[in-house]
Amino acid sequence: MTKTKSRILTALALTTALTAPALIAPMFTAPAAIAGQTAMPVQDFSDLAAKVTPAVVNVAVTMKAGADDDGETRMSDSQQKQMEEFMKRLSERFGQPMQPGRPDGKGRPQSKDKAQAVGTGFIIDAKGVIVTNYHVVGKADSITITMADGTKLPAKMVGGDEKTDLAVLKVESDKPLPFVSFGDASKVRVGQPVMAVGNPFGLGGTVTTGIVSARGRDIHSGPFDDYIQTDAAINRGNSGGPLFDMNGNVIGINTAIYSPTGGSIGLGFAIPSSLAQPVVAELKDSGRVERGLLGVQIQPVSKAIAESLSLKDEKGALVAMVQPDSAALAAGVQSGDVIMSVDGKKIDGIKELTRTISAVKPGNSVKLGVWRDGKEMSLTAKVGGQKDDAIVKASADGKGPAKAEPMAYGVSLAPLSAEARKQLGIDGDVKGVVVATVEPGSPADDQGLKAGDVLQQVGKDAVDSPKMAAEKLKEAKTTGKPVLMKVFREGMTRFVAISPRAA
Repeated sequence: MTKTKSRILTALALTTALTAPALIAPMFTAPAAIAGQTAMPVQDFSDLAAKVTPAVVNVAVTMKAGADDDGETRMSDSQQKQMEEFMKRLSERFGQPMQPGRPDGKGRPQSKDKAQAVGTGFIIDAKGVIVTNYHVVGKADSITITMADGTKLPAKMVGGDEKTDLAVLKVESDKPLPFVSFGDASKVRVGQPVMAVGNPFGLGGTVTTGIVSARGRDIHSGPFDDYIQTDAAINRGNSGGPLFDMNGNVIGINTAIYSPTGGSIGLGFAIPSSLAQPVVAELKDSGRVERGLLGVQIQPVSKAIAESLSLKDEKGALVAMVQPDSAALAAGVQSGDVIMSVDGKKIDGIKELTRTISAVKPGNSVKLGVWRDGKEMSLTAKVGGQKDDAIVKASADGKGPAKAEPMAYGVSLAPLSAEARKQLGIDGDVKGVVVATVEPGSPADDQGLKAGDVLQQVGKDAVDSPKMAAEKLKEAKTTGKPVLMKVFREGMTRFVAISPRAA
């Protein structure tokens, strides 16, 4: 096809696309009102927008490094890497991606001079306290907010919490500032109208509307996932902006989108005010969030694990390992326990346990309902303080030696020799036998066992040799229940249950 013909066809296609809607428009004309019926009114957001937008601000962030001898800014390799990682994280969210540098007088891009990002925030009191996302301002060297009337004010970060992706800023003003208040997200209903206000793509104050699409969404960003999903248009730059109910209360902080294209496709996610409000209060008061720490590695209770432990359902959090010098160890919690409740509150899974314990002030005691040896028992734990490491840690893959003794359940095992320890990076405190190979499609493979795992326990019994493990597995088959195996992998411990019926 010639270029001329190609251009003609393109022009025709564009013409058709532009004119076709006019030809079919009558098909979408609203029907006349039927006698005795009232037409559904169109929702008007204008009064709400006028009421709340003065309290919504644009947040501009700059990162820069130190200056060298000629006065130009330079970043070290580690600083550049840190900045690139931060830029990537921003892109994965939707605070506008940081744009490195700008052309200098000679036209040379100063890619290592500075980087800028934009997001959104909202004022929560007249003295200039502002809420936004941590991923917008967490690595900022300087922060400037721009109000709806164009006023620009420098801001300082009072405190931030990466786990919930929340941050609190403070600006100084010689006059009281407009502000908005948090609403009650627990009362939010799917289908109710909402309005988002933000700074999409750096355009400035923009209002979009939609409905609450879902509640309690888990997008696998962390242990505190409990997002409100909305179809109100949310784009890059909306990060940290408010999601309002029709009364003008903030029911969520817009934080993430799902988008194959980078733009809004109607899948936006907001941190609910019920989660944000107490975190913001702590950040405002002390600049940090204190969380309780029990000191356990936990995993979900699968159907097979529940059956192996004689549990009637797949509820609770299975303790894979108790950390040394922890609140759990002092309370008598053991590996293999299932934590069923905290202070009488039922624990459905690992997220509930994480959130519940995190909400306890360090130093306070809680009563744990624990399932052990086929019966319930109660333990009292004095909760410790949480450090930077997470409460719940995930296991990682490992690689192991090739030599092994053939075993049942689709695995072959080998002794945990000095050579194996060196190859796997395992110290002398770890006891057990090495999983050398896992047969594809076997029960062990189905349950996620991998070469390099260390099998430490079969049922309630510790194992320290392939022969001993084989005997315990053979005994376990006679029970007709899944056998519970305790497995160590790259510093983490977890349980898996393998059904003998499939072995």
